[in-house]
Amino acid sequence: MTSDPTTDTIVRVAARGDGITADGRHAAFTAPGDTLAADGSVTHGPHHQTPPCVHFPTCGGCQLQHLDDESYSAFVTDRIASALDGQGLSAPIRTPHISPVRSRRRATLHAEAKGGRITLGFTAEKAHLIVDIKECWILDPRLFALVSPLRTLLKRLNFRRRADIHLTLADQGADILITGFAPEGLPAAEALTRFCEEHGIARVAFDDGLGPETRWEPDAVTITLGGVPVPLPPASFLQATPDGEAALTEAVLEAIGTPATVADLFAGLGTFTLAIPAKVYAAEGARDALTALKAAAHRLQRPVFPEHRDLYRRPLTVAELDRFDAVVIDPPRSGAREQAGALAASKTPVIVYVSCNPASFARDAKELCDAGWRIDWIQPVGQFLWSTHVELAAKFVR
Repeated sequence: MTSDPTTDTIVRVAARGDGITADGRHAAFTAPGDTLAADGSVTHGPHHQTPPCVHFPTCGGCQLQHLDDESYSAFVTDRIASALDGQGLSAPIRTPHISPVRSRRRATLHAEAKGGRITLGFTAEKAHLIVDIKECWILDPRLFALVSPLRTLLKRLNFRRRADIHLTLADQGADILITGFAPEGLPAAEALTRFCEEHGIARVAFDDGLGPETRWEPDAVTITLGGVPVPLPPASFLQATPDGEAALTEAVLEAIGTPATVADLFAGLGTFTLAIPAKVYAAEGARDALTALKAAAHRLQRPVFPEHRDLYRRPLTVAELDRFDAVVIDPPRSGAREQAGALAASKTPVIVYVSCNPASFARDAKELCDAGWRIDWIQPVGQFLWSTHVELAAKFVR
């Protein structure tokens, strides 16, 4: 509290990005150290920075550009600590690793044709309005450089509706999947070819509701994971930044030590599988991702044993888990409730839990800790700079 009884000081930033005072008052776009007057007016403090992007705060791509580096790092830590506290847990939380500006290698933009012009960008916060971006401080410059050419391309393709544009940086260049629209006719095909040749596009695919149809892919598209080129299905899941992927992988490798056998659950394309120097059982429910991982591992004769397995309907049993020296699990945002019970009862020496949702992580961690496990440490990773989205890797031991 300040000495003035009519003002309150913002002490922390809540999970959804609002600043909070000690007595529970909320104020949007405030930073720790800002003061909130009784009439709702805000005086900025030492941790409030000038947002660098002209689209903030309208654009929903970022919610926290007004925080300086120190307070943003504290927000990432607090998101995890608060989720744990809600489950009656605590753990050593390391200094967050924050990805730098303009390093995002994948993003989904939204396009709309209206009034003879194409709007292309992120949606506004909690709205369907598309912000027509003229600059972006989070996208890799190689992806942002395609925004204006994509507007022109969509006009030439006679685009007249709303669609999503999924951008990914692959080894060969930009991989583009447009969903909700598919062009027709020879002029559209010629315009697409010119666009791809001019901008060095790796692949373009369209999905109008029947699955992705590739229209341009001169060379097979790959993404290198753990030093291994892996075939990249359209719009596959990847860690948001190479920097964040490296930080999470480093944490996983530190946590598992030098095991002979490892289970990688929700393995995806093999982000951790291919980096682990051991025999790895890889379970994944997405068939395209698992097929890509299997092909990459087989080509280089890596000791990887993939299985197509829905871990929600058929989680590994305790007997299966007990065969491994370490288990790595990286579930979707909903967590791994179905798998957590068997993990809690297993005798594997170490569990590494990678999460993109502190709330579902804390829920699953509670089940593990109640069964005698302990959180050795947590490494926060802020790949989605200036957003409320937080990731982490945690080591569990008996």
